[in-house]
Amino acid sequence: MSDQKYQPPISAVRAFVAVAKRLHFGSAAADLGVSQPSLSQSLAGLEAGLGVTLVERTTRKVMLTAEGRRLLGSAVAVCDAVDDFLLDAHGDLDPLSGSLRLGFIPTIAPYILPRVLHGLGERRPTLNLLVVEDQTDRLLSQLRDGALDAAVLALPANARGIGEIPMYAEDFVLALPHEHPLAGRRNVSPTLLEDLPLLLLDEGHCLRDQALEVCQLAGVSPDLRQTRAASLTTAVQCVEGGLGVTLIPKTAEAVETASGSLATAEFAAPRPGRTIGLVYRESSGRTEAYRALAADIADLVVGGGVVEPIPAEPASSVR
Repeated sequence: MSDQKYQPPISAVRAFVAVAKRLHFGSAAADLGVSQPSLSQSLAGLEAGLGVTLVERTTRKVMLTAEGRRLLGSAVAVCDAVDDFLLDAHGDLDPLSGSLRLGFIPTIAPYILPRVLHGLGERRPTLNLLVVEDQTDRLLSQLRDGALDAAVLALPANARGIGEIPMYAEDFVLALPHEHPLAGRRNVSPTLLEDLPLLLLDEGHCLRDQALEVCQLAGVSPDLRQTRAASLTTAVQCVEGGLGVTLIPKTAEAVETASGSLATAEFAAPRPGRTIGLVYRESSGRTEAYRALAADIADLVVGGGVVEPIPAEPASSVR
């Protein structure tokens, strides 16, 4: 039974969050800069004070209990609040200095990271970015659990407790074999997708859902190929091999057409596309800092000349 007067020390809550993130006591202790016995003692004290088991330990693995999963979000929020409190107490500290764990979805990361990492390195030399690439749902899960600080993905995320900062809008272009009759066209109607063999990414990729939404808005039922790709690069290679066509974001066009084996066509206005933004935990208390970071990223990507900046307000993933 829990002690109703128990006040958990922040070190114990941090120990729980670190173990939940790593699912490994040694790695969690290293993250916190403490010894493993000290971390284990802090976690055991937290469990005793709360009267619940948060972490299940076996000789082979570490996993969260049902209570641990239920309380993890609150524990992350507590750590965020304390971190924000400390930043406020030291008003000279920049929230965008030190390590920041930033997630990217796979249809964004390969195409903007070189420009973004180089640009942020010049603009914010004290910021140490740690990059994680993953699908949207997993990035949001890591964000909620405190394993990430923020993420760049297609909006809207529509996730509880997650703030969204729109950064830029980009068109979709149609990727085709080089000899395709539509290659180079600049006014293709989305209704033509009805008659084209459309290749999609695997389930879990937001670009798959966005491509299907484009078809739905055009009122067509495309010929969906059985071939599916785990990455946009693989989908493009299948297109080059004559297996069909696919949609790619405008930021991917230069990279994916560099070999000369792939052609593209642009859709007629209003062109389908997506909104890219920065998402973060609202409990972090760092909205203004993340707005500044989002503005930097947007400026760097827009500077490439292929996307348009958008107002900082929620927007649908297909416009």
